[in-house]
Amino acid sequence: MSLEACAERVRRGDPDRFLATLAAPPAGRARLWPLYAFNLELARAAWVSAEPAIGEMRLQWWREAVAAAAGGETRAHEVAAPLAGLIRTAGLPVALLDAMAVARRREVWREGFADPDALAAHLEATAGTLMWLAALALGAPAAAEPAVRDFAFGAGLAAWLRAVPTLSARGVPALPDDRPEAVAALARAGLARIARARAARRTVPAAATPALLAGWQAPGLLALAAAQPARVAEGRLALPEIRRRGILALRAATGRW
Repeated sequence: MSLEACAERVRRGDPDRFLATLAAPPAGRARLWPLYAFNLELARAAWVSAEPAIGEMRLQWWREAVAAAAGGETRAHEVAAPLAGLIRTAGLPVALLDAMAVARRREVWREGFADPDALAAHLEATAGTLMWLAALALGAPAAAEPAVRDFAFGAGLAAWLRAVPTLSARGVPALPDDRPEAVAALARAGLARIARARAARRTVPAAATPALLAGWQAPGLLALAAAQPARVAEGRLALPEIRRRGILALRAATGRW
């Protein structure tokens, strides 16, 4: 039942990522859903209350749940229980899961970014680590990490740019520099990381492909942001629906992220 609960949380809370999981075989989905549900729980910590201390408490609970799982304890929670099983069966590095929770403190406290490097570090710790853990759960070797993290950076940046209006409305200074030229430069940096990842595609085994399919919209979104950066602040960074679905179908059919 807990696995189904994870799937439903991802379907409702992260529908694009959920669609990408459908390209994985059932055993792969069973490994991705708890991880993605965990990510949603961390992301929600900043928004459950206007009081940062409440968000801190939620993040701390998850840090303790992860540490307990590593020690063989399974907490009775719809997401924590299947996550604990995944940690043990897939041998996921607990330090990375913990780092994901720590990184979310920035959003809890509505902290801004001093420069593009600070934003990049946040994306590496959140989107980058999530995609790498997903790839590990699907059997990716250590040699695949640079390519996975490069692609994850582009995917994470695209998602972040789409969320800028929502983050700003909630009091999070989302960008170090929101001038159109700075936004376009960020988008180009994301595209460069995706290009570097694709040049090293051979290091990522086919079994891990569903982990990277989570970023199926990123190249198109970043290209759009680079060409029309004003769309970011206006909340119009989106691909046409027919193109969006076509991209996912093509990527899933060919396995070429």
